[in-house]
Amino acid sequence: MRVAVGQFAASEDWADNLATCTGYVRRAERAGADLLVLPEGVLARFTDDFTRLRTAAQPLDGPFVTGLVAATAGTGVTVVAGVHEPSPDGRAYNTLVVAADGRIGTVYRKLHLYDAFGSQESANVVPADNAPVTFACGGLTVGLMTCYDVRFPELARLLATAGADVLVLPAAWVRGPLKERHWELMLAARAVENTVYVVGAGECGPRNIGHSMVVDPLGVVGTRLAEEPGLLLAELTAERIADARRRLPVLANRRFDVDPTPRPVNEGVTPCVR
Repeated sequence: MRVAVGQFAASEDWADNLATCTGYVRRAERAGADLLVLPEGVLARFTDDFTRLRTAAQPLDGPFVTGLVAATAGTGVTVVAGVHEPSPDGRAYNTLVVAADGRIGTVYRKLHLYDAFGSQESANVVPADNAPVTFACGGLTVGLMTCYDVRFPELARLLATAGADVLVLPAAWVRGPLKERHWELMLAARAVENTVYVVGAGECGPRNIGHSMVVDPLGVVGTRLAEEPGLLLAELTAERIADARRRLPVLANRRFDVDPTPRPVNEGVTPCVR
């Protein structure tokens, strides 16, 4: 599989962001990519008043997703992109849309919300209760995670035991003390502990770090971007996964399964403030 990662800073205007995303689809097609991964929540980005994402959210048949899906028609590129869609209670879902050949293939709604480091995503976003979501692309099985999900190794393990060869992680990773270290450390940890590729697509800009990267199944960070917009390309092979699992058979050697039953969300928990 050839994977492309499109790193950019989303604006407040969904039409501008759609133009950027469709431009990355064209670039990924020219590069021969099977899969294009875009960051989290690129429909619109607000850095001053996070409540605005509620009114900016669009349904999956709205103009942003419709335009992005249409851009994949006839390209051979499968696209993963993060959007916010309305929820019944007035907040929004933080959703990953998988689009290919002019159709929506599947969606994943974020399980773990960023109620940490002084932020409270749950004030405006509803936590989902999805089962782990995977899809096939380029001869490999791809599992979906979003940003803060990477801090929960049980989700990555559930995806690996469901057959995932690759974990893709769209993110808008907020700057802060030790945050860049955490990003690389956990992408590598989720890769090596499950012997899977991990593809992290980070939004850049004034609030978020960027630093998109691809980590191989033995935890080696390969291609990566810094803090500026760009397109990353990497080759992912079944042979590398098989070799890693032969040398490091952690999935075969494990003695415990992960319980996939969702736990209730703890309402009213005060987030950590630093």
